[in-house]
Amino acid sequence: MTDLITSVTTQSLTELLQEAGYRVNQTEQNGIVQLLSASQGIGFAVRFGNPAAEPGAYVDFTYSCALRIQGELPEGLAQLWNASRRFARLSVQGEFLLMEMDVVVAGVGATHLRSQLELWDRLLQEFIVYLREYSQQAAQLQAASMGEEAPVL
Repeated sequence: MTDLITSVTTQSLTELLQEAGYRVNQTEQNGIVQLLSASQGIGFAVRFGNPAAEPGAYVDFTYSCALRIQGELPEGLAQLWNASRRFARLSVQGEFLLMEMDVVVAGVGATHLRSQLELWDRLLQEFIVYLREYSQQAAQLQAASMGEEAPVL
């Protein structure tokens, strides 16, 4: 039988990420600890959520990727992602486009945490493709409305 995990710590998640081949840096800001890493050159953070009964342990955490917005976002970009994808959500917060995925640790096996990391990695890759394709489609629509050819990126 598999041992069930009911909470995680900064150390246990650091080890999970490192075992999967990620580099990890632990940072603390205003007393809040987070882990910083990257996949395919895209930086992301692991933010801890609700504390568990044991000190220094948590029952959930969030994978988070924030991209600075340069210029204006095409209308409906976040809404279309949220309507067409599961597991991770997009939002605009100030000058950042934020993709987040929550992971609940409530009696799960170690393979569940690893599969959630693999899902996050895949979603990050899809996110970049989505942004590229959405930008190209928006440029084509704008050019078509002006009677011009769209630039090829």
